[in-house]
Amino acid sequence: MALRFPGPARCIAVALLHLLITGCQSMPTADTPVQRAVSALGGAAALDSLKTIEATGTARHWDPDASHVALGEPRLADESSFTLQRDLTRQAARTDWQRKFVYLGPREFRFSEIVADGVGYVAGVDTNARTKQSLDSNPPAHTMSSVRLATTTRDLQRASPTLLLDMQRNPSQVTVVADTMVGGRALPTVRYRPGGRDFLVMFDSASGLPARIRTLDYDSLRGDSTYDLVLSDWRDVGSVKFPYRQVYELNGTTVIDTRFDKVQGNASIAGDRFAIPTGFRRTTALPPEPLPYQWVLKRQYIGILLDTDTLYFDPATSQGLRLQEIAPGVLLTQGGTHNSMVVEMADHLIVFDAPVNDGYSKWVLAELKKRYPSKPVRTLVLTHHHMDHTWGTRAYLAQGATLVTNTGNGALFRGMAQAAHSRSPDLATTAKIEPKITEVTERLTLSDGKRNVHVLAFANPHSAAALMGYVEDARVGFITDVWSPGRDAVGAQLNAGQMAVVNGMRKAGITPERLAGGHGSIAPYSDIESKAK
Repeated sequence: MALRFPGPARCIAVALLHLLITGCQSMPTADTPVQRAVSALGGAAALDSLKTIEATGTARHWDPDASHVALGEPRLADESSFTLQRDLTRQAARTDWQRKFVYLGPREFRFSEIVADGVGYVAGVDTNARTKQSLDSNPPAHTMSSVRLATTTRDLQRASPTLLLDMQRNPSQVTVVADTMVGGRALPTVRYRPGGRDFLVMFDSASGLPARIRTLDYDSLRGDSTYDLVLSDWRDVGSVKFPYRQVYELNGTTVIDTRFDKVQGNASIAGDRFAIPTGFRRTTALPPEPLPYQWVLKRQYIGILLDTDTLYFDPATSQGLRLQEIAPGVLLTQGGTHNSMVVEMADHLIVFDAPVNDGYSKWVLAELKKRYPSKPVRTLVLTHHHMDHTWGTRAYLAQGATLVTNTGNGALFRGMAQAAHSRSPDLATTAKIEPKITEVTERLTLSDGKRNVHVLAFANPHSAAALMGYVEDARVGFITDVWSPGRDAVGAQLNAGQMAVVNGMRKAGITPERLAGGHGSIAPYSDIESKAK
């Protein structure tokens, strides 16, 4: 039976029905930008016919957390060239790298990264921090850690020339979200969530081509962060378009600039190019989100990634972190790549450096609670601002510790404390911390009336501002990066870092008996002082 409305009500009903119909017609759907992009890229048939890619190009990497000055310009890490081969039908990829590093000192690594059949493999030497498997292999090679494999496969998927075709074929994983504002422009945006990953794909309104592909990452200094692949310089490769320039931005700052000079579609690639030797075919399930993607990426930028899931020690050579007493009431963490020094005071503790991540710091704090249940960590001293010695800072700030840093570095760590850290794998929170920060220009003495601990600013080649520590009664100093006692050899002549330590101690009128390091262990101060001129 048809419904009948009186005159005025009928007019209203008709108007509402018209608004409902036209409103539904104008609502954006995920198909709209995705279908347009597929067409702009060459069409579904052309993309579907693309089975392999072979390309050559160059890449430059920057590490913003290795800047010479806190919050300064990112440090250029390397200038590299590569050959990329991809079999898109089996999700296999091989990148042959020639990486010429600028930081931490000039060196060149030639190696290949292969991902195939759910396994990641590195042939050659790609890092100064080699695992036991790499050191024992001849020629050098190792299986990627699951966290590196997850990082590598995520960005291979992000940069795949058939990503939009995959999105078109999986509409249930695609949803329209609000436009994203970038540089004053509103970019139509859809979310694509394949297999637990989360990509925000933004489109150029004029061309319909994908402009940016974003993931929401975690950076311990910056908190919740945007990590964008910016696509440009589109050229025809056969029947499809390919972006010859691909730039990665972290919170708007360029960290990778890749430029292709030759790209061939449907190249003939020998199957053994993706072969992984039997002894290296260790398959492990990819770890759950959130993952420390930015740690893995940045350590690769500077050629110093320890490729293990534990991040800061190799389970094949270390049972893990431990606290070693190096003098009465003075402890040094050992068993990992990075160290903290702990100084016992009358009613509290002082810790030097908070390396790697908040997980490391939480371990240290838990161990200290067992040893000194009535003595809280009241002070955290950071020797300098670089990420590998500061990314565990929030765990100490959250417990009320005062942060001691160089003059000029306070703004960086206030920003860390105030940022949302909801994606942290170790200490997730959106709560802001009101940090207590003391900035040292020349010298600060921390005393309980019996024990004096000196914090000394000194000039050095590693960073614009750095601190070193000295426990007066124990005659033990603490330094980071400028020299690593117990690890780095001392030559006939001191290098610039070693000389900086001696000059800093002499300026302060201090002669330690031993030095402990943010890397390595301990060594006699005389090892370097005796050779200083």
